[in-house]
Amino acid sequence: MRWLTPDGMVAALGVGAAMCWGFGWRGAALLLAFFISGSVLTQLATGRGGRRNARQVIANGGAAALGALFGSWPAAAGALAAAAADTWATELGSFSPVPPRFITTGVRVTRGTSGGITALGTAGGIAGALMMAALAHLLPPSGAASGFAVIAAAGVAGMLADSLLGATGQGVYECAACAARSERADMICHQPVQLIRGWRWLDNDAVNLAATLVGAGLGVLGARIAS
Repeated sequence: MRWLTPDGMVAALGVGAAMCWGFGWRGAALLLAFFISGSVLTQLATGRGGRRNARQVIANGGAAALGALFGSWPAAAGALAAAAADTWATELGSFSPVPPRFITTGVRVTRGTSGGITALGTAGGIAGALMMAALAHLLPPSGAASGFAVIAAAGVAGMLADSLLGATGQGVYECAACAARSERADMICHQPVQLIRGWRWLDNDAVNLAATLVGAGLGVLGARIAS
């Protein structure tokens, strides 16, 4: 499949198996809704798409798979709502006619900067969370909580957590030779890069995983409060 690397395919099959084991076809449908919508939006935004590797698949779907293994529909749905909200916000935000602003300070930043948000991207992220919440509400397994508002709120909260972590804790590197900045620890222009902000271990995949865990946790908490 063009949307996945070989190791990404293996990871996706594992996540899909967990969702099917926990919730049957309903879990598979919810996972596919996230995966297909996110991949299509990436294709539209970049013009060439992107191939998710195993780390990226686990970062976006691992929390949902864990929720499925424990039989928690709110956890799995909340995690996927957060993943969808973040993906939709990123891809639709790339079409914004105005540059993003840092979520913590409001200062304008260059496109692609972690922690930068736009009105268009935020609206897109909310739409992604609403879509996943609607599906979760329509397709709950027997006896599972399926509050639309709870899952939508969990998704939006996960998206905001992603931006906040990107603005504060995510590692940012700078090239000593050209002063270019990157979120990757490899070389930019054949010169070693130096960590100038955040934690080295907190890369984009770790931020995405944390955001989905926030969505999963709030999904469970909200379902318990509502019940």
